[in-house]
Parts: sequence; structure tokens; C-alpha cells
Amino acid sequence: MQRYERLNAVLELLAARGKLSVEELAEEFAVSPATVRRDLDDLADQRLVTRTRGGAVIQSVAYDLPLRYKTVRHRDQKQEIAEYAASMVDPGAVVGLNGGTTTSAVARALATRADLGAPPATAAAPPPALTIVTNALNIASEMVVRPHIKIVMVGGVALPQSYELIGPLAGKVLEEITIGTLFLGVNAISAEAGATAHHEGEAEINRGMAERAERVVVVADGSKVGEVAFARICDIDAVDVLITDAGADADEVARIKDLGIEVVLVP
Repeated sequence: MQRYERLNAVLELLAARGKLSVEELAEEFAVSPATVRRDLDDLADQRLVTRTRGGAVIQSVAYDLPLRYKTVRHRDQKQEIAEYAASMVDPGAVVGLNGGTTTSAVARALATRADLGAPPATAAAPPPALTIVTNALNIASEMVVRPHIKIVMVGGVALPQSYELIGPLAGKVLEEITIGTLFLGVNAISAEAGATAHHEGEAEINRGMAERAERVVVVADGSKVGEVAFARICDIDAVDVLITDAGADADEVARIKDLGIEVVLVP
């Protein structure tokens, strides 16, 4: 296990148990106590955990892992979801992407599609092969260097956990634009509660993006299907397509399909 993956796993264990000792973590990951202490010191420096005598406890204010520690969770499934999602986009389309690891993977899959490559230079400036509307700082920074992609940023105040811009400033931009397909990353989705997020500010801006989209495609790995998070993004009937993986709860998938939502299960 790479150190980056181990740090992620430590945070997940602490989030589940609240408190762990150095000895417990050393046994869990088959590493030395000295390695565990270095890991905990690193996480404490980032204010993600609080060090205690002989161990650590989760920070009381931490309700969600930062984006940089989520990238290793369900990585293969997210990549399959992203590749399928990217295949749904036509050249010249206007695509919306909110923040998250799965939508970040969708952005990369779109950027590397051969038919969306940069057109040959001409005297007249060619139209962009793709327009991406996003409130995610990390997606914008990755895509802005690609000349064939036009980036439209939704303004607002940066949220450190997800790199998303939230708040009333974002709504001002959304009032002026229309999105063709929104690829919506969520913390949870269910037939009863719809699409939900951990943070109310994220939910509000994501709801605004969904309202401006002609088609809403939720991209979520199977662990999020059938779950409910704190803040509602939109009801299930506002979703046109759910792309998830074969690990999603079969009963919940059936309930969502029964409501007329197209569900795509990637391997």
C-alpha cells in the first residue's frame, strides 16, 4: 500500500471509530509504530486529526474527507464510470461538471478523447471542441491549459474540502447560461431522497447547475447508491441518467429504474 493510500485509510478508520492507538494502526496496516506516528503527525499538521498520547482522534469538525484523500477510493469503478460518461458527449457540446473525484475523472476522460482534440491552426479562430462549465477549481485548472476546451467558471467562495466555489456569486453566472449535459457528482443518491450532498453550500450550487441543464447525468460509484446525505441537491425525478457500477445495491437500482430513470451499470 502506498503512503497516500494508507493516509486515506487511516482517516476512514478514524472517521468510523473516532479514536485509534498507534498499536492498532500498526497492526492494521502491517507497518512499524514509528511509521504510524509519522503518518499521524502529518495528518495532525493538516488539522485532519488530533494527536493523543499513544494515538489520535478524528477532528470534531471533520465531516468529510478532503478531495485529495478521496481519489484512491473506488478508483477503478470511477474510471469506468468516467469513460462511459465521456462517451455520451458530442463535439461542440456545453458540459457542466461540479466538484468531486468522479467528475474530475470525467473531465480527464473528455480531455483525452481523440475526436475532441485540438483542431489544426487556421487564420480564423476555430470554435472550441467542448465548453465546460464548472464550479470546481481543480477541474478548471487542469482543463484551462487545453486550447480546444473553453472553460467557464462559476464564481463564489472556495470550499477547501471539495475545491468547489459556492455561495450567491455562483448563482449570478448560472442565470445567464444554459448547460447541455450536467455530469453531477453526489455524496449519495436514492429513489426516496434523490441526489444529496454533505454540505448545504455544495447542494445549493449543484441544484442551480441542474436547473440550468437540459440533461442531468449523476455519476456515482456503487457505494453511494441507496445512501442519503445531509443536504438535498434535487429530487430523483430531476435526474435523467444514473451511471454507477455493478456493486450498487440491486434493490435500490431497481427502485430507481421503476421511477423512469435510465441506469447504466459499468463493470
